Amino acid sequence: MAVIFEKVALIGLGLIASSMAHAMRQRGLATTITGYARSAETRAVAMELGFCDAVFDSAAEAVAGADLVVLAVPVGAMETVAKEIGPFLKPGATITDVGSVKQAVIEAVAPHIPPRAHFIPSHPLAGTEHSGPRSGFATLFENRWWLLTPLPGTNPAAVARLRGFYEAMGAYVDEMDAAHHDLVLAVTSHTPHLIAYTMVGVADDLRRVTDSEVIKYSAAGFRDFTRIAASDPTMWRDVFLNNKDATLEILGRFTEELFALQRAIRKGDGAHLHEYFTRTRAIRRSIIQAGQDTAAADFGRGATPAAPVDIPKKP
Repeated sequence: MAVIFEKVALIGLGLIASSMAHAMRQRGLATTITGYARSAETRAVAMELGFCDAVFDSAAEAVAGADLVVLAVPVGAMETVAKEIGPFLKPGATITDVGSVKQAVIEAVAPHIPPRAHFIPSHPLAGTEHSGPRSGFATLFENRWWLLTPLPGTNPAAVARLRGFYEAMGAYVDEMDAAHHDLVLAVTSHTPHLIAYTMVGVADDLRRVTDSEVIKYSAAGFRDFTRIAASDPTMWRDVFLNNKDATLEILGRFTEELFALQRAIRKGDGAHLHEYFTRTRAIRRSIIQAGQDTAAADFGRGATPAAPVDIPKKP
């Protein structure tokens, strides 16, 4: 493939940024990749793995001369980074981000991006429960959606160039306004994560069941909750604090649905439960048909049973 951005600066070097770097290397989408990370350990790992040509302890140094700057830090850190890099951005450079929330990012970043640059917020709907520079891999974005939320008046050519860059990584790309993005993600990602954290927390609180039994006898449902709940706590703290309204709206609707199911169980209303589960199963089938998951399931059969582990007790 042809180079799309000569020099790309990655601000933050976790799962998403490192995966972008691996994809750029594999597909020849950039000539030079620079990086910035606050942690000296992260910077050292990035250089050890070789997915950056140079890594700096200053975001301003990392963005010097960059054609594309990717803000891949937690949402709560976006404004600080934007303030630092604003004066050092190359004329005509594109600045994007990979945050799970868009309206809050726009409010934090846009005021600090000079008119000579193009700020195009974005969000890849891809990830794992792992974090850090060692967690990235080149195929993370293949057949996954990458959403753009361009501001009114954004240069169309800059948007098309960024779209082509993400498509070259194997992603599907779509555009929507920031407020709609935040509502959609509250349904598809943010609230499910909050529910997963809650369910794992409930299991921890159930003193009638020992910690060892929760781990030893975890069935597929609880095991999947723990996978989701293993996601980066800093990132998800910032997501909920910065997408508060949409998340609370969806949580309210979830609570209403939960009360209706509680009532059906209490009353022995099997017809209601069967109809409800039939309808929700159809959604799962639609996700598979859309190519966003596979019907194949291993339910942990391929995993070797691990030795018992000590689980930290709640203080």
